[in-house]
Amino acid sequence: MLCTKYHALGNDYIVINPADAASLTSTTIQRICHPHYGLGSDGILFGPFSSESCGFALHIFNPDGSEAEKSGNGLRIFSRYLYDQGKVGMEPFTIETIGGQVTAQVENKHLVHINMGKIRIDEAEKLTINGRQFSIHPANIGNPHCVIIQDEISAAETREWGRLIEGNGRFPQRTNVQFTKIIDQNNIQIEIWERGAGYTLASGSSSCAAAAIAHQHGYCDRTITVHMQGGSIHIQINADHSINMSGGVTKIAEAVLAQEMLNE
Repeated sequence: MLCTKYHALGNDYIVINPADAASLTSTTIQRICHPHYGLGSDGILFGPFSSESCGFALHIFNPDGSEAEKSGNGLRIFSRYLYDQGKVGMEPFTIETIGGQVTAQVENKHLVHINMGKIRIDEAEKLTINGRQFSIHPANIGNPHCVIIQDEISAAETREWGRLIEGNGRFPQRTNVQFTKIIDQNNIQIEIWERGAGYTLASGSSSCAAAAIAHQHGYCDRTITVHMQGGSIHIQINADHSINMSGGVTKIAEAVLAQEMLNE
């Protein structure tokens, strides 16, 4: 099975063209994404497929085998893959996901812009887990997010509480979690726990959600740089509540997955 691996600020995905694999089972996805028994990845991008409403359609899978509605880093990577395959140039094009349509544009091999669509922000609320109370800000940009603004954030805290928040009954479909620190009017820092993937170095949709919450509450302007362990993403919040995201993509390798690995 042919595949191509990229990372977007340390958030790595494997692209598999349906021409090289008619279907992917949950077991196959988990095996490919496993860091020891497979190639290792934060997820799989399965496409392109044809679409009645967009230029391309894409399915996004988490390493636990579940399907994600949308992924900002995944969409930038998929856009770069389409560019590398000669399927698009530098003109804007559209991609259909189960979390909605996005518009993409490849500026060059290392910089991709995505209009992620409109974000919906729900009322802030309190969430208590194991005796600790969190002030949470739920949001949805085609996939669910839980933003928590704090004076200080850390990878250790995110690893400790992220899984518990992700699977809390408040979120029947589980959720992505962003611990967020406000730096100034144009900069925030986030630590990320991704639904179905765990602690993650960077996330595009998480950057959109955290930036939108920071802007809504008056902490930040409409133009925000989101700083993460893997690097930075630039966010523009538009008047219609749609969000533009810009960030880098790096190609890692082209590979052939051995059948004996898939058969184990």
